[in-house]
Amino acid sequence: MVHEVRPVRNFTDLRITNGVEMVRLLAVSGSLRQASSNSVLLRAAERLCPEGVLVAHYEGLAELPHFNPDLLEDPPEAVIALRAIIGQADGLLFSCPEYARGIPGAFKNMLDWLVSSEEFPGKPVALFNSSPRASHAQAALRLVLDTMSARIIEEASMTVNLLSSRLSAEGIATDPVMGPLIGTALGAFKRRLDNQNL
Repeated sequence: MVHEVRPVRNFTDLRITNGVEMVRLLAVSGSLRQASSNSVLLRAAERLCPEGVLVAHYEGLAELPHFNPDLLEDPPEAVIALRAIIGQADGLLFSCPEYARGIPGAFKNMLDWLVSSEEFPGKPVALFNSSPRASHAQAALRLVLDTMSARIIEEASMTVNLLSSRLSAEGIATDPVMGPLIGTALGAFKRRLDNQNL
């Protein structure tokens, strides 16, 4: 079933929605491009989320200041907000492009701000990939996340091929191949998160 996308800014009041306890996923695109295939993929995932799952999108990547360890004791407001919503999320959906065989600077900058945070270690992460060619960035991202003590959920991670595709989020969600693949990954993510809370 394809769900209508609802804009969500904060998880604080959304643990219970219509009497149902929700699993809250924070989707983060590693690209700042307006027409990013990674961002479109995450919007498609929002449309395909299982019942009882709420997806919100982190929109503050471009507003984060350059990482500076001297600011860790008194971090900027944008960093405080990032850490707060990471802490509220039950799991994270990352979709990251590859630039020069590595992780884009803006996305790595966000991760750098989270290295010493209390909110990130142990956080379940699903890695979505919009291009089979982005293997170097995926490998680098996995190494960074492992170093940061994230829990990568393999059965919830997946790759689709959006190279040269102009599909919208709706087009991806209703695609007979990609739609079920994304839905299966999200279902696996929900089951893992449900089981860890038993």
